[in-house]
Amino acid sequence: MGGTNVMAVLSLIFAFVFAPAGIVLGHLAKRQIRRSGEQGDGLATWGLILGYVFTALYVLGCIGWVAVLFWAGSDGGTGSYR
Repeated sequence: MGGTNVMAVLSLIFAFVFAPAGIVLGHLAKRQIRRSGEQGDGLATWGLILGYVFTALYVLGCIGWVAVLFWAGSDGGTGSYR
């Protein structure tokens, strides 16, 4: 029975810095906590939640950006204005 799992803390930190890394660290921390009995399950859970939320927001933002670029590049179906 040790202290707080280091990967759980890193999962929460990386959820804000680089969300996919926070997801990976959160899953690894949960596995280690189940085996070792360390503390930090809540931190790992929040790292996972925030990591997934921020990753989803990033993906939606990228899709939106591509949609805006596509929309701005189209002529709206009206043809050319010569």
